[in-house]
Amino acid sequence: MIETPYLLFLGDAPDQLAAKVAIGIKDWRPENAVGQFRMEGCKADLGLKDMSLTEAREAGAKTLVIGVANRGGVISQEWKKVLVTALEEGFDLASGLHNLLRDEADLAAVAEATGRKLHDVRVPDVDYPIANGIKRKGKRCLAVGTDCSVGKMYTAMAMEAEMRNRGMKATFRATGQTGILITGDGVPLDAVVADFMAGSVEWLTPDNDEDHWDLIEGQGSLFHVSYSGVTMALVHGGQPDALILSHEPTREHMRGLPGYQLPTLEALRDTALHLARVANPDCQVVGVSVNTQNMSEDDAKTYLAAIEADMGLPATDPFRFGSGKLVDALAAL
Repeated sequence: MIETPYLLFLGDAPDQLAAKVAIGIKDWRPENAVGQFRMEGCKADLGLKDMSLTEAREAGAKTLVIGVANRGGVISQEWKKVLVTALEEGFDLASGLHNLLRDEADLAAVAEATGRKLHDVRVPDVDYPIANGIKRKGKRCLAVGTDCSVGKMYTAMAMEAEMRNRGMKATFRATGQTGILITGDGVPLDAVVADFMAGSVEWLTPDNDEDHWDLIEGQGSLFHVSYSGVTMALVHGGQPDALILSHEPTREHMRGLPGYQLPTLEALRDTALHLARVANPDCQVVGVSVNTQNMSEDDAKTYLAAIEADMGLPATDPFRFGSGKLVDALAAL
């Protein structure tokens, strides 16, 4: 188990979105977020108290969590200096990066010498099966996005909270490092060998009560040339009964791909539904989740109303305005 509370390490994050791991922990488990540690040049800010390692230890922090998800998931030499010092000052380290803490000889040596733990949550610890496509009992909902990092995890977590408040049976199923760090369980899907990805999603969402909903954390985008494979595994392995379309309308291009424009919501709807019905012919698109954090409240409400009028689907920003409309749509199935 990863000891809480955390000091959230933002390093030299180039923008707010790069710190999405830390942001997710702060938003969904604020009781575990003692403060933030930022290096010179960091352009992300969680609104938490900036703390030195010593201050954080005195405040009770037990684990330094790398809260940055950079392209390629690498641990820089600049970060190393902080991580080594953190181990020496009594912190455990936790990371969801592809570049594993345990594979860094200097970090492993200091951890062993100081008796501290290195937690790599992006390491599969189960021998996942190959997907068989057999229909499972219970119900499943998957958020699919026009791009990466548009709010798919927030959508699922907000819906789970609302459903539980209503007394509905619902479970958030984490498929990425942020979700796993928040909930303590899940499948690090993009670290699973490709042939077993869809099978790991079947394993994560097994038979359940007929009125139970699994809210599956979405990953990547079918339209993102770097990360479409992980989305495809979720679409087929998850066998969703319901799809939520997720979008961030202020993007100028796909995340990390300046030469690629975001698809329309209509294109996402048609593509995702066609592919989802390969594994579940009864799948339906039931709503739209829009990340409006970069829009004024009036502009956001106008945009959401236009989507509802144009697409005939309920639309909301589940973090800003609540997920009630999306949950209503699931309850109606």
